[in-house]
Amino acid sequence: MIDYRPLNPEELLDLALKGGAEEAEVFQSQAVAQPVFFEANRLKQLESAEVEGTVLRLWSGGCPGLAVAHGPVDPQTLVDRALALSRLNPPETPRLIYRPCEIYPDLGHAIPVEQLVTWGQEAIALVREQYPDCICVGEWECEAETTRLINSQGLDCRYTDTTLSAYLAAEWVRGDDFLSVADGQVERSHLNPQALAQQVIQRLHWAKERANPTSGRVPVLFTAKAADMLWGTLQAALNGKQVLEKASPWSDRLGEMVTDRTLTLYQEPDLGPFSCPFDDEGNATRPITFIDQGQLQLFYTDLTTGDLLGSGSTGNGFRPNLSSYPSPGLFNLLIRPGQKPFADLVADLDRGLIVDQILGGGAGISGEFSVNVDLGFWVEKGTIVGRAKDTMVAGNVYTALKHLISLGEDAAWNGSCYTPSVVVDSLSTVSRD
Repeated sequence: MIDYRPLNPEELLDLALKGGAEEAEVFQSQAVAQPVFFEANRLKQLESAEVEGTVLRLWSGGCPGLAVAHGPVDPQTLVDRALALSRLNPPETPRLIYRPCEIYPDLGHAIPVEQLVTWGQEAIALVREQYPDCICVGEWECEAETTRLINSQGLDCRYTDTTLSAYLAAEWVRGDDFLSVADGQVERSHLNPQALAQQVIQRLHWAKERANPTSGRVPVLFTAKAADMLWGTLQAALNGKQVLEKASPWSDRLGEMVTDRTLTLYQEPDLGPFSCPFDDEGNATRPITFIDQGQLQLFYTDLTTGDLLGSGSTGNGFRPNLSSYPSPGLFNLLIRPGQKPFADLVADLDRGLIVDQILGGGAGISGEFSVNVDLGFWVEKGTIVGRAKDTMVAGNVYTALKHLISLGEDAAWNGSCYTPSVVVDSLSTVSRD
């Protein structure tokens, strides 16, 4: 009878080399999550989930083979699978690095489920205290993930990352008008239910009245929650693989001005809930400024892309999923905020649109976008006059970011992107009466 015990990375390496592989690496991820769900204003259920994934990548006869296991499997079976797959692939040069064994300090702190429940109940109570007709749903979670990477060159590094997250949505039905307002938080050690509830309450307050926005070209204020659509396009343009394939419009523009001078984009491996000490190839991550006051400084790369571009890896080789080979990716992206409070950004608008939630995808690397505004507000003479329904916004990200009006001081984490509110000039808006 086969013993399907948890996979031991050292054993997998040993079996791979004994099986004829010249080089091998093992990437292992183990995650434990404890989500708390709320539905219709009440606690619905508690869950506990454990996920384990192990990736063996090897080179036999110079040809790569990759096999993935989720949970305990027979080690020799995984090795045999990777060796068999290597016989189907063309040869390539193994790109494995060596540095001394390093165990990084744990990041974040675990929070008891009871505290997550209390936070969720508190946030919902605060919303319903002011808007008792709203129906709230939410999810509060504590997740700890341990990542380990070892290879046949002697590399061995690992760390454990504990992340707290919260999501709160309020649904408000008034006759035939349905409104859904949602927001979230991601932090390392503490969540703030009062702040999260206040963000939802503020948007409900702005949405009490319905505005009558006009179609045309107007300034548009993207809140920190909605601005991620803009940065997604820039992330694609900064990807070394896109540069190599000449798909990025910035492929030949290093050292040139590509955005307004007020814009600086960078990554910071030691900051925020999406900090990361090493990438999925074992390279140490490092602070990098990609755009400095509008000037393009650097693209991000993995080992393969960096070698082909001649720039080397920037420590940004990540696996989109366990079944994929590492490719250029970002663990976080930060936009240096401005100095104006959100209220001042609004007050400076004589007439314009605030975009807070959008429907559909972003612009993609082309930069062209036309999106429906799921939640937006109309501004007249520096005052929010109500919700803008049935409105679309269209434009080009690259053009818009050359015509920035201002950046807010209200930077916040929206997923792995730390972004302030952004006001851009003259986007096309279409509203249906």
